[in-house]
Amino acid sequence: MFEDLSLKLDVALKKIRGQGRLTENNISDTLREIRRVLLDADVNYKVAKEFIENVSAKALGKEVIASVSPGQLITKIIYDELTLLLGGNQTELNINPSGATVILIVGLQGSGKTTFSAKLAKKLKEKKRKILLVAADIYRPAAIEQLKMLGNQISVPVFSLEEKDALKTASLALSHAKENHLDTIIIDTAGRLHVDEDMMNEVAKIKEITKPTEILFVVDSMTGQDAVNSAKAFNDIVNYDGIILTKLDGDSRGGAALSIRSVVGKPIKFISNGEKLSDLDTFYPDRLASRILGKGDIISLVEKAQENIDEIEAGKLEEKLRKNKFDFDDFLNQIKAIKKMGSLSSILAMVPGISSQIKSANVDEKALIKVEAIINSMTPEERSTPKILNGSRRKRIARGSGTSVQDINRLIKQFNEMQKMIGQMSRKGSLINNLKFN
Repeated sequence: MFEDLSLKLDVALKKIRGQGRLTENNISDTLREIRRVLLDADVNYKVAKEFIENVSAKALGKEVIASVSPGQLITKIIYDELTLLLGGNQTELNINPSGATVILIVGLQGSGKTTFSAKLAKKLKEKKRKILLVAADIYRPAAIEQLKMLGNQISVPVFSLEEKDALKTASLALSHAKENHLDTIIIDTAGRLHVDEDMMNEVAKIKEITKPTEILFVVDSMTGQDAVNSAKAFNDIVNYDGIILTKLDGDSRGGAALSIRSVVGKPIKFISNGEKLSDLDTFYPDRLASRILGKGDIISLVEKAQENIDEIEAGKLEEKLRKNKFDFDDFLNQIKAIKKMGSLSSILAMVPGISSQIKSANVDEKALIKVEAIINSMTPEERSTPKILNGSRRKRIARGSGTSVQDINRLIKQFNEMQKMIGQMSRKGSLINNLKFN
């Protein structure tokens, strides 16, 4: 989402990077351009104005020490202010220390509440919580069936009633959870096309009945300032505890994410940036600020790798790399590990120096699928001994994978070049230091 904003901020900061010192004039010129960039990104007008005033106040009169350039200093100030704008510190989910934890999910229709409910259930289940999903959206066609399907994918029970009564569903769900020793109840409520008085009263009654430990407002970040307006209206009525930003992998300008915390005064707790049930991340203001400024997010990248890459398998791979015996089976396993970490573009966005290039790089997410199809069409012998891939074998693999011989040739060429590079790194003794799993 933030690639366009990052590129424009980078352009705005280029002018001051070449300056020998900070002056009132070059600070003013730079911040005027940054203000325009923020407004173009659909950041709330008052939020953008206050942000620029804060950066200006901190930048004016700052002495630039010999080891720091004006560009570095102004970037650091902007990074600090962005972090504060996004909430300052990461805010944990409220968990009841004694008794059941009830989490009420609210939001507009189409914001992704049902999918988020399942994503949150998966995340909490991995932390050994015993989850019950509650289908209290009785209005949207197939909403209950959707939640049941998602619950089945992650082996989490879903409570629902044939009777179309959201209040009764929520109330009986609490009794069901207690009887079955389930300690976390996630209630998916009905969405609204707009802030409807009757529907809001229903949510208020569900809140009164269930006495939730946590109320989370799910908002579609693609809706721009409408997201901020609906967040404020919901908070006035429900007084929720945290915000969930969904569809951060979309093409919107990012203004909602930058404005919502400041306008509503409630922390962003999770961000959803993909369609997979694993595509849910804890929100860290400092990490997102770093990504917006094109500095990547190495901490999140390492955490994702540690969550998705098996340490034992990593050790086996290290041994094979040391002996330069990396084959197509290993290649396939690494592709699967990468896919578990999320979309290719979201992974690259975390790498410093690469995030600013993604917009123009046209990352092809389908390329990995094609490579998988090719490798899966090889025999075990062909995968372990790529040297035997002659012309006739390549034609057979192309037919089996639905690709062309040219695609096969290209992959084999890239694979051979990668093997040469691995061999060179091994001989230099740098491979193990770079790839060792910590």
